[in-house]
Amino acid sequence: MSTPAVFAPARLGPVELRNRIVKAATFEGMSPRNVVSPQLIEFHRRMAAGGVGMTTVAYIAVSEDGRGAPNEIYVHDGAADGLAEIAAVVHGEGARISAQLGHAGAVGMLPGKKVLGPSKGITLMGTKVTEITRNEIDGVVTQFAAGGRLLADAGFDCVEIHLGHHYLPSSFMSPKWNKRKDDYGGSVENRARFPLAIIRAVHDAVGGRMAITAKMNMDDGIKKGLHPEESIQFAKLFEAEGKLDALELSGGGSQVNQMFMFRGDAPRKEFAEVLPPKLKLGFKVVGPLVFKNYPFEEAYFLPMARRFRKELSMPLILLGGINRLDTIESALAEGFDFVALGRSLVRDPDLVNKWRDETATEGNCIHCNKCMVSIYSGTRCVIDHPEPLKLG
Repeated sequence: MSTPAVFAPARLGPVELRNRIVKAATFEGMSPRNVVSPQLIEFHRRMAAGGVGMTTVAYIAVSEDGRGAPNEIYVHDGAADGLAEIAAVVHGEGARISAQLGHAGAVGMLPGKKVLGPSKGITLMGTKVTEITRNEIDGVVTQFAAGGRLLADAGFDCVEIHLGHHYLPSSFMSPKWNKRKDDYGGSVENRARFPLAIIRAVHDAVGGRMAITAKMNMDDGIKKGLHPEESIQFAKLFEAEGKLDALELSGGGSQVNQMFMFRGDAPRKEFAEVLPPKLKLGFKVVGPLVFKNYPFEEAYFLPMARRFRKELSMPLILLGGINRLDTIESALAEGFDFVALGRSLVRDPDLVNKWRDETATEGNCIHCNKCMVSIYSGTRCVIDHPEPLKLG
């Protein structure tokens, strides 16, 4: 088989993208009123104008309690008009638009919020986790379907179901957090029951109207967590279901060991400076556990992702530290269908056009990861844009 061209049109389910480069979901922190803001629209307009085939809005919670942070969009009627506007603006720049849809579970520790997980427990920050009931599971599945419909009605081209990063569906898949004794715990098949129900519900709600992808962990990055031997089994179950147009392969997460997901410098000091006073003391203890040191390597998830490419026939999206055009070309030659870029595009939204026009071969992100901290004041490269955004 010939290698797909990076800048040739490519199909993702029912949708055609102008190239094989996707702006990955990187939480923007630009929705203080829980709806699309002008700043969020401009953020994704720049990504679209910069040449990506598709840009991904992140993160949209399926409910108010499903949020991971205060300034997130969640599924409600008041968000509809803004979502339609951002979709129209991105389309006007020639790109497609997706949104990451999820439930934060124990990752979201907002004041007054009931923190749900597959089993009861305590987070690293000392927050109580309540075991989600079967009725609540059914309710979350219904909320995912409603979120898919909201996005489809707003003109979105794709929905990314968030099954990774220690969020609620991810924690069901992980033996670290899923200690249930019912038919949602134990075997891989049982632990897959909840994410599979979500996939079916979203497909029933929007199948054929838009592409459906899922982001999943290859490895939780923690002891006794999900690792490739089991996550490949999950991926095979998702493939056999036949309702996803692609899987995006990731790892690590937001509950424990974030740097397994990002790699590079760990911004512990910067995070400690922006946390509320009540959390700063606890962060001094758990900071080194949450933010471990992992040296940055180009395409750091590729060796692990190759195992999935060997075992699966469905389209796969490669993620993780992609900064060079030759990396993308090599990934496509190995059988990956798309690549997803995050930090390199936050630093330079025009990078894809520069690659296409042969005025650059790699991005200029230095992997300091200080952009991670900017989620509290509008996601940006703080080297180039140190001042917080004025959000409206």
